Amino acid sequence: MNHVPPIAQNPDIRFLGRLLGDVIRAYDGEALFRRIEYIRSSSVDRARGVAGADAIDPGLDALSLDDTLAFTRGFMLFSMLANLAEDRQGVTAEPGADVAAALERLEAEGIGRDQALALLDGALVVPVLTAHPTEVRRKSMIDHRNKIAELLRMKDLGREETPEGDLIDQAILRQIALLWQTRPLRRERLYVADEVETALSYMRDTFLPVLPALYARWERALGRRPRSFLRPGTWIGGDRDGNPNVTAESLRLALSRSAETVLAHYLEQLHALGAELSISTELAAITPQIEALVDTSHDDSPARRDEPYRRAITGIYSRLAATFRSVTGKSPARPPSTEAEPYSDPATFRRDLVALARGLASAGGGALASGGALGRLIRSVETFGFHLATLDLRQNADVHERVVADLLKVAGVEADYLSLDEEARVALLRRELGGARLLASPYADYAEETLSELAIVRAAAEAHAKYGKGSITTYIISKAATVSDLLEVNILLKEAGLYHPGEPPRADIMVVPLFETIGDLESGPAVMTEWFGLPEVEAVVSARGYQEVMVGYSDSNKDGGYLTSVWSLHQASRALAPVFEKAGAAMQLFHGRGGAVGRGGGSSFAAILAQPPGTVQGRIRITEQGEVIAAKYGTREGAAANLEAMASATLLASLENGSIGRADYERFAGAMQSISDAAFGNYRELVYGTEGFRTFFRQFTPIAEIADLKIGSRPASRTKSDRIEDLRAIPWVFSWAQARVMLPGWYGVGHAFKTFGDRTLLKEMAESWPFFQATLANLEMVLAKSDMAIAARYLALVEDQAAGEAIFDRIRAGWMDAHDCLLEITGQSRLLEKNPTLDQSVRLRLPYIEPLNLLQIELIKRHRGGESDPRVREGIQLSINAIATALRNSG
Repeated sequence: MNHVPPIAQNPDIRFLGRLLGDVIRAYDGEALFRRIEYIRSSSVDRARGVAGADAIDPGLDALSLDDTLAFTRGFMLFSMLANLAEDRQGVTAEPGADVAAALERLEAEGIGRDQALALLDGALVVPVLTAHPTEVRRKSMIDHRNKIAELLRMKDLGREETPEGDLIDQAILRQIALLWQTRPLRRERLYVADEVETALSYMRDTFLPVLPALYARWERALGRRPRSFLRPGTWIGGDRDGNPNVTAESLRLALSRSAETVLAHYLEQLHALGAELSISTELAAITPQIEALVDTSHDDSPARRDEPYRRAITGIYSRLAATFRSVTGKSPARPPSTEAEPYSDPATFRRDLVALARGLASAGGGALASGGALGRLIRSVETFGFHLATLDLRQNADVHERVVADLLKVAGVEADYLSLDEEARVALLRRELGGARLLASPYADYAEETLSELAIVRAAAEAHAKYGKGSITTYIISKAATVSDLLEVNILLKEAGLYHPGEPPRADIMVVPLFETIGDLESGPAVMTEWFGLPEVEAVVSARGYQEVMVGYSDSNKDGGYLTSVWSLHQASRALAPVFEKAGAAMQLFHGRGGAVGRGGGSSFAAILAQPPGTVQGRIRITEQGEVIAAKYGTREGAAANLEAMASATLLASLENGSIGRADYERFAGAMQSISDAAFGNYRELVYGTEGFRTFFRQFTPIAEIADLKIGSRPASRTKSDRIEDLRAIPWVFSWAQARVMLPGWYGVGHAFKTFGDRTLLKEMAESWPFFQATLANLEMVLAKSDMAIAARYLALVEDQAAGEAIFDRIRAGWMDAHDCLLEITGQSRLLEKNPTLDQSVRLRLPYIEPLNLLQIELIKRHRGGESDPRVREGIQLSINAIATALRNSG
């Protein structure tokens, strides 16, 4: 038996775990605490290989339904607190993934800081928060968690008391007690407004304070002030693909609440700045720009007569408060002392702040020249504007097709647009885009879908006028497969005044195709070649300087399996590069990555470095979804580490010389294609070619119970069909994770490796090719988090036992092949042997997940058997919550 090192908990985990035990004992009694502790210690002993601890369900049978609910909450809360402790210690961050280290690495290759700064001047790096339904916790739970994180930060600083005078340890205990008594599950389905507020909590608590601090660090590392190249984005309130709950009103709500959040933040920072800048004219001279700000401030307070900076800030605050009222329709929490005109845009607000900064820099040898609260505020305005985060629009190409057909028919232009072939559609759409005439009439009758989509683009035009063009820059087209799919969106944008015909034409919002399936990825370069070939498109792209293409991991994985998905994405990105180069346009790739490996999850740092040479070019956007948002951005420390990793990886991927030569790359690519083809065939044979597999999946996993959870505003399936093709990728992956199979993250890989003859070549690829290294690292993580012994227990949920066992035997054999081949290729004796940090993290949680799986199986059996006790259903939902929390990147 291979030696497995003991599990070492960090001090925060031990501390928080002890407090949680104290809370359970205090509120639910010694007897329940002892039962939970017995199950916990027995499961830990089994994980450690302690003799006599082979049974995996000790003590579970003795739990009543009430005790089951309490036990599940306890294990869920421990995992949540362990996640918090690890995030604080940087366990989820990448070692060496910081900008200073990246600059040193580049300099070792002869690439200086000037080249890095030149790249960053035109760079754009955007983590895009999306509302995918795998974040199963209520916002109340997240709020208590964040308060614990804040208290732990105080403890780190050596404090014993909070500013309010509470003992810090007692305050943490209080928050854990509140967590224990807070209902973890939602009673009602989540609405878009709830998703907006959850995202805003991350923006307010982490992005707003963390990004200005990071820029100050990067400025020191670079030796010069870089542009605000890293900015947040969001889909929440604008992603309508398959979600009928996203409307023009939800779009307005998301934009309004974002503006309210960021402007309130600026007002607070200005107020604090006014308290700080107590400079007197009796002791310091002022510049003409400061005098001008004082003259327009209308601050005649005798107490501030000799304090020009405070008087200037009074005027700036009044203008910003007027902006707050104008934009939000509300009064700020702290009213201004004078009336003033609102700022027309963020640039005008920034100009006044820069005047303050230059005034401070004019004396004292520049001691007050940069940094500090004023420097952070200026950086914030540059980064967040008045909109906070850029909001993308997204809709399915099929919807655009129907809406444009309706508009053309009612306008008398084309009675049957849907019957036209692609060539005829493109010709017709180009004619319409070439003229100023609009199609829509306020006096005509349209389908409800048409009215809804027109309302969206009109709301986007309102947003540009109200919050600035940075509020919405991108319109993503799901299922994009043809040039007409892109032109149809420009038709809709034209209806709202966001596409302008003329010489040259202009587009205020960029249309972006999303290539999702294996077939879409393969045809993507041809679509973009045709797109760039249109003269009007060439003019629009030339004026903008770049074009974005989004590549989807989720549907490509569900379509072709893990290995074929990542390879198809790599090949598509590589094939797009020369298309963009020929068109003279910078390529901006938008990676639609989910949390789980089966949806493109894993290390962002490694994923960016693994991109084909020439495809990053300083510009990249990446979705951050579901529970991964909490994992990456739940604490300021974690957010800083993950944002820094994105920035440093972008620098390296854009500037670093390739790690392998062209000849080696061609050898490796040929091998990878062969492996991908074998994996694809094996995966398709199981998932789409095995009789009864669809029924097996729906009975073996808790997919039905997940669909019943109130964890998102979007339906689980695109249609009412139960076909796997029509199931959304998120519940597909999430369900397999709950059953501890993780099939979308590895199936087919073992067969492909096993049948590939040249093991020496595979080892060489693992040693020197970043793409293959990242692929294997993600594969290894998902294999480590799966458990075939636990998964086999879910066979009890399958009605046809013989058929179920036959399918599961194939799955288990595939896992063993993937496991054995990966260890051989990487030269390890056990999974994660070369990644001790992740190894400790995964193994810490496994003893807490196994009992949850066993309870989940028993409760699902009772629920599907017709038992109506509401505690059974609640227990299932709690177990889903707890397992997802412990696994972290499961959806």
